[in-house]
Amino acid sequence: MKFNSKLIHEGEIHDAFGSATVPIYQTSTFKFKNADHGADLFAGRDKGYIYTRIGNPTINALEQNIASLENGFGGIAVSSGMAAVTNVYMTTLGAGAHVVSSGSVYGPSRGVLEQDFSRFGVEATFVNASDLEAVKAAIRPNTKLIYLETPANPTMEITDIAAVAAIAKQHNIVVCVDNTFATPYLQKPLDLGADIVLHSVTKFINGHADIVGGIVVAKNEELYKQLRHNMVYMGPNMDPHQAFMVHRGVKTLAIRVERSQENAMKVAQYLEKHPKIEWIKYPGLKSHPQYDLIQKQMAGPGSMISFGVKGGLEAGKKIMDNVKMIILAVSLGGVESLIQHPASMTHAAVSREDKLAAGITDDLVRFSCGIEDVEDIIADLDQALEKC
Repeated sequence: MKFNSKLIHEGEIHDAFGSATVPIYQTSTFKFKNADHGADLFAGRDKGYIYTRIGNPTINALEQNIASLENGFGGIAVSSGMAAVTNVYMTTLGAGAHVVSSGSVYGPSRGVLEQDFSRFGVEATFVNASDLEAVKAAIRPNTKLIYLETPANPTMEITDIAAVAAIAKQHNIVVCVDNTFATPYLQKPLDLGADIVLHSVTKFINGHADIVGGIVVAKNEELYKQLRHNMVYMGPNMDPHQAFMVHRGVKTLAIRVERSQENAMKVAQYLEKHPKIEWIKYPGLKSHPQYDLIQKQMAGPGSMISFGVKGGLEAGKKIMDNVKMIILAVSLGGVESLIQHPASMTHAAVSREDKLAAGITDDLVRFSCGIEDVEDIIADLDQALEKC
């Protein structure tokens, strides 16, 4: 099946009642036929379900769907995007291990390394991952993971996934890509050489700002088994109702992404010409410093925009305090347009020095373009900019 057909049909469950959609198997445990059947399930000699932390039909249907969209071996659905990130760290890192990561990575993805994994001797080096020489220079003999976000949050920095994967392969290092901003509709990291891809499904995959969840997809069976083992024993499994909601949302991923990025292009063109905008980074604009790479690596620019307002932080706050239809809130990828200030919100836990080194300046405003009528989005931004 092609992509849009996979969105609708991959992971279908053909149960005894002929359900047209995946049912919610809202149960913590599953009955065994007899003692031998239970023993065979625990020993792995028989396929089936034991306990929802280990596996559940509703959750597995979603895992199959997303793994198929990413062209991966298998998926592991978890309770949040950060549970997905932590699952990858727990699987690939041991005491004394080293990570190379995008500098402008999502704040908590960085914070958990610096504040928590560091307690166990794990070290991390944060670099501008769009600079391949910087990535090479950061690799050490104990480097076990290269962790990328591309497009990066919130700087919209783009990393050449294939080039980084080629570098990592020379050193036997695992490459993980957070593909939340792009989604598998616009970018397929596993096809480009990455070993693991993850999503905060809270964002575009679900698309309706009504659940929190995450998923990890492994390229091969060995990594999949390691990731699932850690999920089962650490316990951050997704809930069946969560999985149902995400599976329902993902069916409209393509049409939502198409509409939101169509809007985002018009909004970006408007902002690029506005006299009160100091700078703008949007992958669809030719002014983006990595525009040529974007054309090669992505099937579209997406709907995330970062920009700076003349007047810095105070001017940016005026925009955010004066929008009417656009919602001032963190998160992204829903049907509604959202605006926020990363330096004081999503990346507040990152030190000022590290924020500036990663390109997260005080004037940076992050905008997630929704699917409203674009004229209304622009009109709202325009009246808010007038107050700066």
